[in-house]
Amino acid sequence: MSVSALDIKVRKVEKSRIGEVDPSNIQFGKMYSDHMLVAYYEHGVWKQPEIMPFQDLSFSPATTFLHYGQAIFEGIKAYKDPQGNPLIFRPYDNWTRMNRSAERMAMPDVPEYIFIEGMRRLIDLDRDWIPASEDTSLYIRPFMLAIDEFIGVRPAEKFMFLIITSPAGPYYSHPVSIYVQDKYVRAFPGGIGFTKAAGNYGMSMYPTQQIKKMGYDQILWTDGFDHKYVQEIGTMNVFFVIGDKVITPDITQDTILAGVTRDSVITLLREKGISVEERALSIDEIEAAYSKGELKEAFGTGTAASIAPIAALTFHEDKMVLPHVETWEIANWLKKELADIRYGRKEDSHGWTIGV
Repeated sequence: MSVSALDIKVRKVEKSRIGEVDPSNIQFGKMYSDHMLVAYYEHGVWKQPEIMPFQDLSFSPATTFLHYGQAIFEGIKAYKDPQGNPLIFRPYDNWTRMNRSAERMAMPDVPEYIFIEGMRRLIDLDRDWIPASEDTSLYIRPFMLAIDEFIGVRPAEKFMFLIITSPAGPYYSHPVSIYVQDKYVRAFPGGIGFTKAAGNYGMSMYPTQQIKKMGYDQILWTDGFDHKYVQEIGTMNVFFVIGDKVITPDITQDTILAGVTRDSVITLLREKGISVEERALSIDEIEAAYSKGELKEAFGTGTAASIAPIAALTFHEDKMVLPHVETWEIANWLKKELADIRYGRKEDSHGWTIGV
């Protein structure tokens, strides 16, 4: 038997920490809001969720996720409209994607009343933590952990779902420099590349550390077989403007995350009459387009990054520089269009934003 949305308990902080926030210096992932949501799953049933003060967690050293990585997460953002009301961007899409990740990782589906209604109540309670200035937001992190106290290799039977939130500024403060990776591999068909599983990001740490020592911001991963078809950037999907078309890697092989911002971008571009191709795209084709002067723009998309222009791509000794980012037509239009919808400055004809 499940509980209803009306059964979400709320335990408030005695004193808010909102006064510790410096509105002029909001950094991504540095400070967390007053409250968090917690729900437990045991014996095939989700227990009563609770919104409580943000606090540390305590686990047995034998807890499953610590040993076997049975952990998944999502990333969502809330914004303030011109009247100061909170707007959450496309949370139902993240709920659907989280449950797809859960299925692949042998974890239970999170019910709508916990994910959506719990999130809305949490955001409503901490609405003062949503920054009001341009390029700021409240980052929302739902995540689920396997919490059996057992070190045998098997799918867990107990789980913990949480939502925490954090005021956020721009993820990238400048156009990014990308290194095209053809040695290390992020994902193979049949793997978990399409999920937001913790292990997808853990395995990327060492290669990313190495390229940052070389002066690059992020990796553009290539496929695991031929090492030439581009997939996604460390924290983003990727788009290339070649000639009069916008091309992005297709997600049919389950090696690339089905990004919510990616889908939003494709929708907006097609509505504007711009041709979008979702298909295999090789680094050879990108280099050829650059040499012919046909590679006009390149940008990453993601919840944290929104639209991140790519100022340069380096593949082996070939450095492709894309100057004059401020004059780019497509990336800059997309950034403004998405911002206007997210901040409630423009009519949301897609039903992407929900209030609390």
